[in-house]
Amino acid sequence: MSDTPNLKLPYIEAAQAQKHVTHNEALRTLDAVVQLGVLDRDLSAPPANPAEGDRYLVAAGASGDWSGKENLIAVFQDGGWAFLEPRPGWLCWVVDEDALTVWDGAAWNDVDVAVPDALQNKSMIGVNTSADATNRLSVKSEAVLFSHDGADVRVKVNKNAATDTASFLFQSGWSGRAEIGLCGDDDFTFKVSPDGSTWKTALTLDAASGLPKLPGFDKNDLPANASFGCVALAWNTSDGTVLVYHDGSDWRKSTDGQVV
Repeated sequence: MSDTPNLKLPYIEAAQAQKHVTHNEALRTLDAVVQLGVLDRDLSAPPANPAEGDRYLVAAGASGDWSGKENLIAVFQDGGWAFLEPRPGWLCWVVDEDALTVWDGAAWNDVDVAVPDALQNKSMIGVNTSADATNRLSVKSEAVLFSHDGADVRVKVNKNAATDTASFLFQSGWSGRAEIGLCGDDDFTFKVSPDGSTWKTALTLDAASGLPKLPGFDKNDLPANASFGCVALAWNTSDGTVLVYHDGSDWRKSTDGQVV
């Protein structure tokens, strides 16, 4: 056997001439892989002006001096590139990302570690699911807890301008069924939908006065009598905007109790 089994360090043979050459080669390999950290893992071609000892994980589509060396550790040594093949379980720190990754025998996979500020200014985070360009924070869980840290706790949903939306959307099978929040203005609105495309405003709280604003209906458009119980209120816009209520059987005018 001429090399060590794990790091492939060359042995010095008995009666070998120039033993320092073999010894120095082993030291260079140790210098490259012990406490392994690379500057970048997104480059597919060598950087223009590497410094002695710089290390990289070669990205897919490698070209130039790195051609065919995908996933290997590229080390700039003695004015040229040397390549080391990782073994399963090797850990590597990626400097420009503040990320730890491990080689599983086929790919480099990120390791979840508690590092100060490691989660600052990330483009997206997925917890038990994948985030995307729209849902940059995605959580797949049976429950989500926000708890106080000594006193109050508040969940803030901030929008850019009054005409934008800041709301909570409730879905069934990924189709919207209810929405509450600031929907296109600064009034607080409760909206519902039977299918995710047709929406009805159930109640609006006026931002200036705090008073509730009920939805208005032409009397021919009032919801069918059988659709709900006797606690519903609405505006009947057909008869001079009259408040109407549902008594369990019919819509009646609040002014005289007559059926609409």
